[in-house]
Amino acid sequence: MVGLLVPAGGAAQAGSVDKPAFPDRFSLPDGFQPEGIAIGPGPVAYFGSRVDGRVYRVDLRNGQGRVFSPGPGTPSLGMKTGKGLLYVAGGSGGDARVIDTRNGRVLKRYALAAGPAFVNDVILTRDAAWVTDSTNPVLYRLPLGTRGKAETLALKGEIAYGTGVNANGIVQSPDRKSLVIVQSNTGKLFTVDPRSGDTKAVDLGGESLPNGDGMLLNGDTLYVVQNRLNLVAVLKISRDGSKARVVERIGDPRFDVPATVARFGHRLYLPNARFTTPPTPTTPYDVVAIRP
Repeated sequence: MVGLLVPAGGAAQAGSVDKPAFPDRFSLPDGFQPEGIAIGPGPVAYFGSRVDGRVYRVDLRNGQGRVFSPGPGTPSLGMKTGKGLLYVAGGSGGDARVIDTRNGRVLKRYALAAGPAFVNDVILTRDAAWVTDSTNPVLYRLPLGTRGKAETLALKGEIAYGTGVNANGIVQSPDRKSLVIVQSNTGKLFTVDPRSGDTKAVDLGGESLPNGDGMLLNGDTLYVVQNRLNLVAVLKISRDGSKARVVERIGDPRFDVPATVARFGHRLYLPNARFTTPPTPTTPYDVVAIRP
């Protein structure tokens, strides 16, 4: 696993220039209940609170942070950054928000669902932000920027929603023609046609990804966080997303139900959601970094 990036032999010598440590573990506010993470541009990470939707911004060079955007009183779950904007899924609030990364101001709020919903994760494509709903068999398409209206795409085909958490993490296929979602309660991956909503199960070669949560695609490598199993599944996925094979699973003694994953440099950062720990206002939460 990853250690602190310090000079060989221990502390820096007298007269040397101090370099950022990039700690491989750092704390979030007590009682924060993190879920989502977004990184960039640069060594800056954003974390959302399940409690009240606060967004906490951290400098990855030293692990120091502050509340960057006050929450609306409903959750902030999956998030992604792009062109100076932070797109945030609103969980049981049934909404999504667009936040200015310069000052934390909410520039746009989309009311996505009038009834029960769990707006869960986000991926940015060339022309849209796509958002999953773990309660309702739909995806939401948001225009990039702050203009335009949200659209709802009904999911059809091979996916079947059931009890528990359904569509959760979302990425694009390597060829960028389809979306790929993980269904937490079945451990299956599905491709989604972004024009029709048609879904097809990804051939996992007999494998399963139970408790699949946040995902990250890097080239043809797909990382799937299996939250309550305290594992990150590493898969090689075909260009069209139709086939994927698990090549390894990464565990770490510091994992405590990580929810999702984001990358900076050669490291993966995972917030410990601690879903199995009864939350209190003083419950500690943290983030760990690993080198896959």
